[in-house]
Amino acid sequence: MAHKYLLILSALFCLFQFTAEDTHAQTKSYEWIPAPDVWYNDVDGIRLGIRLKGQVPGTFEDGPHRLDAGFWLSTWFPKTPVSYYLSFTEPIQNWSEYGNEASIQLISSIRTGYHQHGIGFNKRWQQGFDERKFNEFSTFVTFEKRFDREYTPFPTLWSEDEKLLTKVLFELQNENSLGRYNLSYQGALQYLNNFYGAMTTTGTQQIPFNEYWGLRLRGYFGLASADSAPEYLFSRSSSISVNWLNSGLTRAKGTIPQPWMESGNVQVSGGANLRGYTGRDISSFDGSSGNPFLFNSIVAFNSEFDYYNPVAMLFEQIPYLSEFLSFRSYLFFDAG
Repeated sequence: MAHKYLLILSALFCLFQFTAEDTHAQTKSYEWIPAPDVWYNDVDGIRLGIRLKGQVPGTFEDGPHRLDAGFWLSTWFPKTPVSYYLSFTEPIQNWSEYGNEASIQLISSIRTGYHQHGIGFNKRWQQGFDERKFNEFSTFVTFEKRFDREYTPFPTLWSEDEKLLTKVLFELQNENSLGRYNLSYQGALQYLNNFYGAMTTTGTQQIPFNEYWGLRLRGYFGLASADSAPEYLFSRSSSISVNWLNSGLTRAKGTIPQPWMESGNVQVSGGANLRGYTGRDISSFDGSSGNPFLFNSIVAFNSEFDYYNPVAMLFEQIPYLSEFLSFRSYLFFDAG
């Protein structure tokens, strides 16, 4: 099994090396932008590493030969003490112009007990210089596997099956007379062992009344076939488990203290997002009462009413910190 992963990694590395050599031939220089990185989870302990951006000088992460990578060493030296993430994006010049780029993307990562290696195609259509109005399409073929469930806050939400996936993502964002709206679709087909498919559709509408008051509406529909792995099934309150990998806060247990997660007072937003069920769902995830309470299909509606709060205004006035943290106060209503 380990030989298979090494072959996948070697193939991606050779392809990346070939592209890098091509980069040197076509451009006079290439810019490497390193940054230190420190993170923590309950398996790796303090994880020390480096994040690395690669680009043609002056393109500001919007040109050819874009590299986004990270390499880390776990100070508690678990079974896999060295982890990495690598993404290399190459625009297709004949299909690209400003705001309307088409690109090929290579991805490879082994971190927090999860393998992911693949190749994809991305295409974006943007209206002029307004980055808030766009259509985006992506499709990827990836090999993925959860090889160590010790990293997960709730192991019952994961399988350890090898997965060969075809993924399709589409997102549309624009404005109408009410405000900004967003529509997105995500679908995946898995081919190894048990064939299965899963899809989600989400629509949101913002209705601002003024700077402080407003309404946000959201509709959600999810469907997964009978043999789907638990990481693609739906809980009432949280995002599907495979999407927890998208955030460093939820990728591994302990970054958010595990007692907080098990208390039912921390909600991982997304999915049906029926927030009132968080405590009940979490109590079924620990495995003590059998299988976790998950669904193959779900429909939900969420609404939030934003109102003025002076604490939120204080957050916006904190230098530097306000760029990374935000504070909202709202009343909500969920149905599903």
